[in-house]
Amino acid sequence: MTRTVVESKTKTAVLGFDEPFCVIGERINPTGRKKLAAELEAGDFSTVEKDALAQVMAGATVLDINAGVVYNSNPNPNETEPPLMRKIVELVQGLVDVPLCIDSSVPGALEAGLAAAEGRPLLNSVTGEEERLELVLPLVKKYNVPVVAISNDDTGISEDPDVRFAVAKTIVERAADHGIPAHDIVVDPLVMPIGAMATAGQQVFALVRRLREELGVNTTCGASNISFGLPNRHGINNAFLPMAMGAGMTSAIMNPVALPVTQKKIAEKKEQVAAAGIILPEGMDDETFVQMFGLGSTKPRAGKEMEAIRAANLLTNNDPHGGEWIRSNKAPEEAGGAGGRRGGGRRRRA
Repeated sequence: MTRTVVESKTKTAVLGFDEPFCVIGERINPTGRKKLAAELEAGDFSTVEKDALAQVMAGATVLDINAGVVYNSNPNPNETEPPLMRKIVELVQGLVDVPLCIDSSVPGALEAGLAAAEGRPLLNSVTGEEERLELVLPLVKKYNVPVVAISNDDTGISEDPDVRFAVAKTIVERAADHGIPAHDIVVDPLVMPIGAMATAGQQVFALVRRLREELGVNTTCGASNISFGLPNRHGINNAFLPMAMGAGMTSAIMNPVALPVTQKKIAEKKEQVAAAGIILPEGMDDETFVQMFGLGSTKPRAGKEMEAIRAANLLTNNDPHGGEWIRSNKAPEEAGGAGGRRGGGRRRRA
């Protein structure tokens, strides 16, 4: 049975067809996050710290680290990204003990992350593009790490699933030429938005089955791609993930955290409550208020996608005796805290 092993200094995550689904937390990524990008350029890592801790608390088993900031002071990522990647990797692995996924389009940043990472990280990523194969596969071999293989090549991203399968097969074969086994290739078959392609879900399920049966490789995806541009994205994601798991997908790069309710949303709801003539108890705190009215929480917590994944693990017998399902549904004080922080609770600052 195919097993892809990813390790930190003290923890191991295994991707496999008979293993619990591996959640790769995606939040440490400045792409599309202007505030985080500005913080990183200024040397402020407070959001990185919060995101690392919140994702592990929510159930991430691996954390993706992306340092792709285009500095205003220096727009050359080949110069700025490698030292930033090294800094973030060192910071995050000082806070949490889960394995890391080193994520960059800059080869120098990939190597900087690999050199700084303890254990055996996952590398994200290689494609079927000739130049990328020649740059990344030697790094994979040198550091003896598994790699995410994205199913596009020099012709771009094909809407034809047979073409995407062929690209994945080519990457597996080229990796073998470098002495990299198939069990260290985690294929991303590329999930298309269902809003743009009605058969996107059916395509990826069929592709995942084929990748498992014909190539024997583990798989991953950017889980939220399926719902891009549609309302109630969480509802779609919650259905997609268990269906993908049923088809054989073994991991996903995703956000495991339900983001806190904003003060703006709380204020709007309080105005609605007051307009309806509802009198609230004096001194009610915001957390009690948002829970009473079903808004969520003022604190980061596991998202509904994590609930769907844990339920699917239970139903596929990848949660022995239901231990994880029971633990995750206990109140925090019953569960004894979420853990995940390294070194008995002391927090190292950047």
